[in-house]
Amino acid sequence: MLMTKAESVEVKLPSVLGFEKVAMGTAASAARLMGFPEDRVEDLKTAIAEACINAMEHGNHFNDDLRIAVTLTLRDDALEVLVADKGPGMKNAPDSRTQIAPPDIDKKMHGEEPARGLGMFLIQALTDEAEWVVGGPEGGSYVRLVIRLKKEN
Repeated sequence: MLMTKAESVEVKLPSVLGFEKVAMGTAASAARLMGFPEDRVEDLKTAIAEACINAMEHGNHFNDDLRIAVTLTLRDDALEVLVADKGPGMKNAPDSRTQIAPPDIDKKMHGEEPARGLGMFLIQALTDEAEWVVGGPEGGSYVRLVIRLKKEN
């Protein structure tokens, strides 16, 4: 699909588990319209689910009065996703240049580390760009993801 200008879609979701699936479905539909191959659509869905759940849990503390905003911007060569919450953000949020170390799966499997804590690593591994920003335009924080039509190696 050739676009003459970037098109945007915004979805606002309550901070309730399960609503991340609305964002996943919306993003998958947009990516398919853009011509993404199915494996990239699946990568995108997983990354968005992780970002939404992180925003609901760590940003909005599952306060169902607070919404997360998911904005999809469709460009000719990429889909950009912003997932914003109303929370204070992480104290040591990585920037787009920081490679997040892979978790130690053996330690997690043997109970030496918490089983949780894979989200940011997955997001970064499944997208072409991932950036965590504290102090977004309306307060809160957001994650910015970019997934390109042609996967970078």
